[in-house]
Amino acid sequence: MQTATVAATRLDGLDDGALVALARSRDGAAVRLIMQRHNRRLFRVARGVLHDDAEAEDVVQETYVRAFTHLDGFRGEAQLSTWLTRIALNEALGRLRRRRTMIALKDIDAINDQGEARVIYLPSARQDSDPEAAAARAEVRRLLERAVDELPESFRIVFVLRDIEEMSIEETASHLGLRAETVKTRLHRARRLLRQSLDRTLSSAVSDVFPCAGPRCARITKAVLERLGLSEPPE
Repeated sequence: MQTATVAATRLDGLDDGALVALARSRDGAAVRLIMQRHNRRLFRVARGVLHDDAEAEDVVQETYVRAFTHLDGFRGEAQLSTWLTRIALNEALGRLRRRRTMIALKDIDAINDQGEARVIYLPSARQDSDPEAAAARAEVRRLLERAVDELPESFRIVFVLRDIEEMSIEETASHLGLRAETVKTRLHRARRLLRQSLDRTLSSAVSDVFPCAGPRCARITKAVLERLGLSEPPE
């Protein structure tokens, strides 16, 4: 345990560029830390496209395997998070195309605010401080995730990138190959649809949507290290 703690302390202060340099030399601890830093964003992005937990985990694993076996392709011209996000988006969208015919974006854009999108209605949540509060918040998060899943596809991924992952309009537009004005329009429509079905008291739960921590994070990290043939840092 002491060895692992020392290794973690040694690496925690390094930025992504320094960690990438170590990862190129197959430093398992550096690879692990990179994944721990970026698991949540990549999982949220993949799930925003596929709205399926298991498949989103597969996308995150595949993203890391591709990234760590092609680190020469990362030249530091963009942030590591941006590079990884593009890989994850491409993988998720590719799976979506194989799974079903994608809805034409021009048809999505034609949907008005009263159109085909359906989201659930939630009554006001009580702000209790009793021991059941934690369970209630967890249920609220699940309801919000379900409502996000019900958004039309192109609205959903814009909402995930902008409001959940807090990417800028420009970064979101770059990732999705859209004009900034289109991102703004789709985000406005997504928010309006959600406002029609979600009480404003749910807004504080947005940052907890689609978590990637604990067992899920550990599972993804372990699987990627195994696929790369890297041993985990000794405990």
